Amino acid sequence: QVQLVESGGGLVQAGGSLSLSCAASGSRFSLNTMGWYRQAPGKQRELVATITRGARTSYTDPVKGRFTISRDNTKNTVYLQMNRLKPEDTAVYYCNQAGQYSFLSWGQGTQVTVSS
Repeated sequence: QVQLVESGGGLVQAGGSLSLSCAASGSRFSLNTMGWYRQAPGKQRELVATITRGARTSYTDPVKGRFTISRDNTKNTVYLQMNRLKPEDTAVYYCNQAGQYSFLSWGQGTQVTVSS
C-alpha cells in the first residue's frame, strides 16, 4: 500500500519561506499527477497546486506567484516551495494525487503556521 509522508512544516513569520516535501513509498508505484492540499481550522481541505508527471504545473489564485510545486520522479517525491507566506496560509498541508486520479490514503500532513 502506498504511503504518503509530508514534512517540512513549521512556524514562520509573515513574509518568510518554507519548503515542504512529500515522499511516496510503495513498491512499483509511480506518482501520477500530484497535488498539494491544505486544510485550515474550521475549513474544508482545498487544493493549492498540481503537477503532472511531465512537470506541468497549476496553482490556485491565492498562492499563484508565491508557491512553486516541483517533483523528482526518481525519488517519488513532490515538493512545495512557499515564499512570501501570509497568515492566511496557516493550515495543515497534505499531498495526494490530483486531476483524474483517485485519492490515495492521506498522510498525516505537516503543519504550517504563519504569524503576523
